[in-house]
Amino acid sequence: MPAAEVPPGPQAEEISPAQLAQQLEEPGTVVLDFTTSANFVARHIPGAWWLTRSQLRQALEVIPPAQRYVVTCGSSLLARYAVPEVAALTGKPVQLLTGGTLAWIAAGLPLAHGDSGLAVERRDRYRRPYEGTDNSAEAMQAYLEWEYGLVDQLARDGTHGFRVL
Repeated sequence: MPAAEVPPGPQAEEISPAQLAQQLEEPGTVVLDFTTSANFVARHIPGAWWLTRSQLRQALEVIPPAQRYVVTCGSSLLARYAVPEVAALTGKPVQLLTGGTLAWIAAGLPLAHGDSGLAVERRDRYRRPYEGTDNSAEAMQAYLEWEYGLVDQLARDGTHGFRVL
């Protein structure tokens, strides 16, 4: 079965990584990054804000107002769909970073990392309970060994009524 084609996204004025780097030297431009939160925390354009399209309205209440906005994600494929929404909610010009954050990285431009710049809560994917904790690898391994040992404990107990399938 052939892969489904992605419909063309909305038209957007594009800006190159080099042009954006120049714009960011002056106040007035805010970068909105629609990548996954894990990618954003690992590396992003300095000063960028992370958000999701579904939380755009709430995010714009946190993000300082700007004269213009530049949207990006890894490749800018998904960010393109946010252009008309950002423009409608802000009433300001919105540009799309050509090639996305990957093009910024390929151009050798500076990167930031960490969770400063999260405009909304990270709800874009399920996070395992131990992610983002300082639990040691030894503590996690001890828990897993205890958990795997439960089957043997049930077999020895005999009073519980559970059967291992």
